[in-house]
Amino acid sequence: MSKTSLSTPLFSLSRIWIIAGNTFTHLMRMKIFYFLLIFVLIWLGLNVFKLPHNAGPESVSGVGGEELRILKAPLVGTMKLFALIIGIVATALLIPRDMEDRTLYTLLAKPVPRLDYLLGKLLGVLLLVFCGLFVMTILLDGVLWIRTQAILVEFDKVSLVLVEQGQWTPEDRQAERAELLSHGVTWSLQGAILILFFEAAIIAALALLISTFSSSTLFTVVISVLTYFIGNFIADGLDQLQGSSSPGEGNIGAVAVKAIFVAVPDYRPFKIVDEVLTGQALPPDILGSLAMSTALYVGLYVVLSWFVFSRKEI
Repeated sequence: MSKTSLSTPLFSLSRIWIIAGNTFTHLMRMKIFYFLLIFVLIWLGLNVFKLPHNAGPESVSGVGGEELRILKAPLVGTMKLFALIIGIVATALLIPRDMEDRTLYTLLAKPVPRLDYLLGKLLGVLLLVFCGLFVMTILLDGVLWIRTQAILVEFDKVSLVLVEQGQWTPEDRQAERAELLSHGVTWSLQGAILILFFEAAIIAALALLISTFSSSTLFTVVISVLTYFIGNFIADGLDQLQGSSSPGEGNIGAVAVKAIFVAVPDYRPFKIVDEVLTGQALPPDILGSLAMSTALYVGLYVVLSWFVFSRKEI
């Protein structure tokens, strides 16, 4: 072992940050990033010019809340699609592109520890996803606030008349107004978008692991997408299998389920985003547990990536 390798620390935050910054800069030039970002911006812009809905007395708050739900769902869905595509495609391109232009050989010859290289690359992708979601969130909140205020104007006009006519009490009016506001810009909505980032972080870390032993970018993308769909749908099937098995077989099934989800994350808890879009509050403890799960999965995949990549001859 050379003196240079002995004097090089295994882990350096400054090196990781430099690699992450360079990765972020290179990924910003990807056409797919601008295509997806422009698509989301156009979608948001179209909703700004949508005329407010005039709700009648019979559905003064229900129609407004439904309109806000219809507005949020496709926009948040588009943001999720953006995060997942960038997380998978950008990560899948990292190592093959660096090998193709020989950047990888230059970095590892400096020397840069392979763990620092992998962490820097993954951090660069996550920075790109986070910045994209941050910009979209600001625009989403702006559009949603404008629509909410327009609906509230109609709500206040109609609800005051209902109170004067004795059909509503002031407490009824406040409750309906609070219900309407729960579909607008809330902290729960911001937490739901953060959960989208958690999903993208897990799938990006998994794509990084696959790319360490795969020489094909297409293979990495396909397998990453398949594992995402498996993590969303296979869990329900496994639960039914466990429920229909005998007591002895149930123990074996439980072990099998846990073994599968070590390699394939269970994305079902992340579906709470759908509930938030219907106006429900996001409990802080659930957000914390999802953050811990994300950290564990990302940490596991990074360690496995390091294990595979350190044994790869370059």
